[in-house]
Amino acid sequence: MTVPSGDQFEIAAGGYRAVVTECGATLRVLEQDGRPLLHGFGEREMSAAARGQLLMPWPNRIRDGRYTFDGRDLQLGLTEPARQNASHGLVRWAAWTPEEHAVSSVSLSYRLMAQSGYPWTVDLHVLYDLSADGLTVTQTATNLADRAAPYASGAHPYLTAGSGPVDDWELTLPASLRLLSDERMLPVAEEDVAGTPYDFRVARPLRDTRLDDAFGDLERDAAGVATTWVRDPATGRGAALWVDRHHPWLMVFSADDGWDPPRQALAVEPMTAPPDAFRSGRDLVTLAPAGQPGDEISVSWGIRALE
Repeated sequence: MTVPSGDQFEIAAGGYRAVVTECGATLRVLEQDGRPLLHGFGEREMSAAARGQLLMPWPNRIRDGRYTFDGRDLQLGLTEPARQNASHGLVRWAAWTPEEHAVSSVSLSYRLMAQSGYPWTVDLHVLYDLSADGLTVTQTATNLADRAAPYASGAHPYLTAGSGPVDDWELTLPASLRLLSDERMLPVAEEDVAGTPYDFRVARPLRDTRLDDAFGDLERDAAGVATTWVRDPATGRGAALWVDRHHPWLMVFSADDGWDPPRQALAVEPMTAPPDAFRSGRDLVTLAPAGQPGDEISVSWGIRALE
């Protein structure tokens, strides 16, 4: 019998342990010294609410699944039918192929074939690597088509700082811009977070704040890294998620809708482009035709424990 998430690839180093699944190259488990850093799912379960999944070749939503690129009008399948959106890419449920599985790292690949709505063949690759500094994830896309291809990537980890709910946890989110969304969770405007309930640039408890928002204008260190912290002030423990310069956006979701009980984890989702980027073009990557400069992109993000 094959479990729903397929083969399991366990890695460990520096007190950290992770499990990645064949299905979607999904991060199912991440813990330090036995303490969960993610709200994952069981080996015999499917990923619910996109827990730990990779979002490629686009993150979040595309309005009506329709977009225009290089003079062609294209229509994707509506994978979020309740809101009439194409959601979270094309590879969340695909069987990825392991390339190398070592003690502290595992790499998997998937060839996304040209198809209706996305007529480009793109090789996708992910490397999960553990060390004493935590987990580093590197996502790579290589265009194999003879025409330029639109591309963006993301991931959907749910961070945990202990037993929920999240209300008493402290969030530090280094973002000064928030996208405002309509009832379909698609951006229609933006605002500066200063003076709003969504300003978490200085650590403070979430309390009853509901989050399902894309944040941008990230503050970065000298190396170009932006880091979000989720911490339980009662214990001082939690998790930090960092992103490199290729990730100008973070989607933050307080796990209200679709969770029973709600607010048991906080999704902090790295994104190289905001929601609906295939239509707006905002921060969208254009992969050059195969064999030309710019036909490949690699981006990195990671998670470490807070003590």
